[in-house]
Amino acid sequence: MKRFLIRSLQKIAGKLLTPTIYNMASNRQNQILLQLKYRETAAQKIKLDFEDVGFNTYSITHEDGILLYIFSVIGMTNRKCVDIGAGSVRGSSVANLIINHGFNGFLVDGDTKSIEHAREFYNTLEDTHLSSPTLISTLVNAENINDLIKDSKYDGELDLFCLDIDGMDYWVWKALDVIQPRVVLLEYQDLLGPDRAWTVPYDQKFNADDYPVNKENKNYCGASLQAFIKLGREKGYRLVGCNNGGWNAFFIKNGVGEDILPEVSAQSCFKFAWNQYGVEHRFPLVKDMEWVEV
Repeated sequence: MKRFLIRSLQKIAGKLLTPTIYNMASNRQNQILLQLKYRETAAQKIKLDFEDVGFNTYSITHEDGILLYIFSVIGMTNRKCVDIGAGSVRGSSVANLIINHGFNGFLVDGDTKSIEHAREFYNTLEDTHLSSPTLISTLVNAENINDLIKDSKYDGELDLFCLDIDGMDYWVWKALDVIQPRVVLLEYQDLLGPDRAWTVPYDQKFNADDYPVNKENKNYCGASLQAFIKLGREKGYRLVGCNNGGWNAFFIKNGVGEDILPEVSAQSCFKFAWNQYGVEHRFPLVKDMEWVEV
């Protein structure tokens, strides 16, 4: 039954894998069909793996499909999202929700060109040019994260918080206390493996590009998945899975959807080839650099 259901869902999702702005209407319709199917599976207590539901509309490693599945089974509330380290539109984890599902967003990135491109994109779309997300370009740290969000009027309860700043991610989430998201999506440093609870030490002016070891890949930055799991538990969140590739983790607030989206182990998010490569080849490059165990 589950295998048949997955095949039928994948037929619908297959139409979403190469979307363009020219077929947005059909794309949205297909996603609505998927939402209805996911709700049916949840009502039947059928649990689907993230690998079976992932697809890309604007994301790169299946976050769009995974988030659609998550919000289909736990529901959407105020459809508000905050994305710190938002980048541009291509590779965005929130663009699909904003464009196809009516989310309102506060998007922040340190790269001015990325924000300008995203602003232009949203302003040209029929569905968002009158309700474009709030976009600002600034560097984020533990000292300013709460004021930035309060000033944007996105404080309080919201559906989704995303964090990917290639640096002080752990410390920023630790300091954040003005929002209560139901779902958290953040990038973890997979080369540290599933067991180490490590993060780079706090430095307000940290820049990953200052380190030669980060020339080809971002090797010295961020925090391990285990560090985020520990911090998430302190804040009342559980790990429920990861992206296709194994470096973006999904957390859900305790008390929301445990029957369909139970807690998973850190080890389950280290099954991809990139993870093995990171542990074997990238970790030796940074193992003797300064890390903080948390």
